[in-house]
Amino acid sequence: MKFKIIIFSLFLFAVNSAFSQNLKGIYVLNENTKTPISSVLISNLENSFQVNSDENGFVNLQNFSSENQKIYVSGIGYEKEEFDLNSIKKEKNFGYIFLNPKIVRIEEVQLKSSVKNNIFQTISDLDIHLRPINNSQEILRSVPGLFIGQHAGGGKAEQLFIRGFDVDHGTDVNISVDGIPVNMVSHAHGQGYADLHFVIPEMIDKVNFDKGPYFADKGNFATAGFVDFKTKDFLENNFAKLEVGQFKTYRGVLGLNLLKNKKDIKDQSLILATEAYFTDGYFDNPQDFNRFNGILKYHGKLNENNFLTAYFSVLSSKWNASGQIPDRAVEDGTIGWYGTIDANEGGKTSRYNFNANLKSYLKNGAKLSNQIFYTKYQFELYSNFTFFLNDPINGDQIRQKEDRNLYGFNSTYEKSVNLFGLKSDTYAGIQLRYDDVNDLELSRTKDRSLATERLKFGDVDEVNLGVFWSQKIALNQNFDITPSLRFDYFDNQYHDKLLNQKLKSNSNILSPKIKFNYRLNDNVQLYSYFGKGFHSNDTRVAVLENGKKVLPPALGTDFGGIFKIGKKLILQSAIWYLWLDQEFVYVGDEAVVEEGGKTERMGIDVTARYEIYKNWFADFNLSLAKPRSLGVPSNENLIPLAPKLVSTGGITYRKETGFNGSLRYRLMGDRPANEDNSVVAKGYFVWDGTFNYTTKNWELGVSVQNIFNVKWKETQFDTESRLQNETSPVSEIHFTPGTPFFSKLSFTYFF
Repeated sequence: MKFKIIIFSLFLFAVNSAFSQNLKGIYVLNENTKTPISSVLISNLENSFQVNSDENGFVNLQNFSSENQKIYVSGIGYEKEEFDLNSIKKEKNFGYIFLNPKIVRIEEVQLKSSVKNNIFQTISDLDIHLRPINNSQEILRSVPGLFIGQHAGGGKAEQLFIRGFDVDHGTDVNISVDGIPVNMVSHAHGQGYADLHFVIPEMIDKVNFDKGPYFADKGNFATAGFVDFKTKDFLENNFAKLEVGQFKTYRGVLGLNLLKNKKDIKDQSLILATEAYFTDGYFDNPQDFNRFNGILKYHGKLNENNFLTAYFSVLSSKWNASGQIPDRAVEDGTIGWYGTIDANEGGKTSRYNFNANLKSYLKNGAKLSNQIFYTKYQFELYSNFTFFLNDPINGDQIRQKEDRNLYGFNSTYEKSVNLFGLKSDTYAGIQLRYDDVNDLELSRTKDRSLATERLKFGDVDEVNLGVFWSQKIALNQNFDITPSLRFDYFDNQYHDKLLNQKLKSNSNILSPKIKFNYRLNDNVQLYSYFGKGFHSNDTRVAVLENGKKVLPPALGTDFGGIFKIGKKLILQSAIWYLWLDQEFVYVGDEAVVEEGGKTERMGIDVTARYEIYKNWFADFNLSLAKPRSLGVPSNENLIPLAPKLVSTGGITYRKETGFNGSLRYRLMGDRPANEDNSVVAKGYFVWDGTFNYTTKNWELGVSVQNIFNVKWKETQFDTESRLQNETSPVSEIHFTPGTPFFSKLSFTYFF
């Protein structure tokens, strides 16, 4: 009898093992919300199998093997657990495991060389929630070493600063939302113009970022780094949010789940979210800034192999601006610190996006993603940088305007393979982008209504085809190497309607890259990256160069490491170098791009996260840079407005319910405003804070920017200008003041 029981038990074990072995994969889900969890590490007992869950929570088990049928699951923000594949929930050929969310404990974090550690490369929804934010543009401040500055009204894209770059509005940092490019090529206001105001902050799931030109799927503008926004596929709850703040500031947000899903596994959703925002701002001349956003998004599992994500979003915005003001006008009392010279500056913009992405899991274990997108974009901006320098009667106000259609297609292929007996991951793709820009205009105007002179007027057609391949090879469990190659082709055409002339050119660039990662142990991971990137030139200039100097390369290298020090501290540090063949300086009131020559930048980045006590966390970010122009005398080789020292940090108290909040600082050091540092752009040090009380059904919060009400200059330029009562021009600092003490009260109801 005992013998029969043993035989029967062995038979059941064999059946269960065979069943588990036939699993195509598993889905990792949140126990509370039943929604997918991405970036969770799945490993076996021997650590020979290490895979991260993808955006659908899926993990392919094709290469899974182990002495037992157990998997080990760990992820930042979730309890570390162990599961037996024989006993997990199953449907057809797929398994489902559920993780309990928890506040991050740094002592539980381990570093793995074969899987990218995302504690420093991802900003989560929780991070965003605990910082004072008025729009998605301000979320960029959460990227270590990245600073923003507003200087022409709240509706215009901010100035960006990163790794020793004043990148204008995006010339050297690649920004995208769900695969849709944010940077606008050949834009009316500047090459690479990146405006994120079309994203509702509460709809952001996470923000991935990294620095340098080392990433094969990042093409144009990805020299100093990239920032990828990912919007939510699921809402945990319906919600209605109301914010009221100083300076007649009002904001309302509504998020609705239109599909009711009572199943144990949520595999589809339909979300409607809207945002309405209004403020007069803190300037003497009211901004009368209003913005409306809306998004309707579907995400669903079509069948066991295909997921579809599609949405339509809309932005409409208009504002008045106080512009840049000269030091002398404030010092002599002509205007106050928050005053204005030209009260007719401002603008309006709109953006409509359609995005559809089909992700398919193929029979060979690969994943194929195909995305199409379309953007209808309109922009109109009135500015006055020099006041009465060029036109002493009407003034120097200009209008920059465009009407753009942006079409795109992205396709990527991912597969794990054995390469010469080594574990390897293939990542390859093709990217196609077509910008159809109509009536691209620069005109001199008066009072926004009268056009006194048309300086530039025409149509731009720009096509960018990019192809990339990346092969990650694990030489062993502790050391991997990733060679990559990218090829980009550009076709530029410009129809100059003033000269009735059609010009065109084409160009291409090959960008090799390679990354090394080495895990010394669970507490130390070292890396070295080398790569070539580029930023493109404005089409209106590119066609005049006949394809030359259109795609100047950038060469970079990073040497760094991530270190777990004790149980409570994680530190990342990197020494980096970046060389540019051509620095671009956009002259907005002439619609030209001037050549700034060859440049180099070198620096040190330090990022730290420390767990002070249970639920209490501190973070610190420091970036030091030495930017220099090459081929010029040493006393004239500084790069105007390039930051040399920036730092952010703070203390955060995190809990799922009850009290939570953060106190944060941002520091920008003094910068040279011209090549010889005879004019200095003064730095600033500002504190912000957020405090919330959260329950299951509602949340009450207060946020404050500039807690200590310091006077600071958010953006600064060394500009030559002339006021109406002056007989000769003056060159000095012109600035936009940063926000004074600004508080908001918010209430959110969940239902």
